[in-house]
Amino acid sequence: MKFVSVRDLRGRSAQVWKELPEEREMVITSNGRPVAILSAITEANLEGALSAFRQARAIEAVAGLQRQSVKQGMDKTPMAEIEAEIKAVRKRRAK
Repeated sequence: MKFVSVRDLRGRSAQVWKELPEEREMVITSNGRPVAILSAITEANLEGALSAFRQARAIEAVAGLQRQSVKQGMDKTPMAEIEAEIKAVRKRRAK
């Protein structure tokens, strides 16, 4: 996978666009840190590519929440306490 700085993208964008179909993906960096991903797509695979990207982002968000809950010790919360919290929220929403 090729890494391209924001500066290079600005200065030689035509070359980046030319290389993208062969590279398939490029990581854009700013100050050496990844900030974006460029991915080669076509009109035919646009919807599928967007769907896959959104699904991957959702999976990462859930995994982040799970890591956070383990870090806070919330993974050991008893099921009865979870159910009571859900019931209380539903009751407040119904009002």
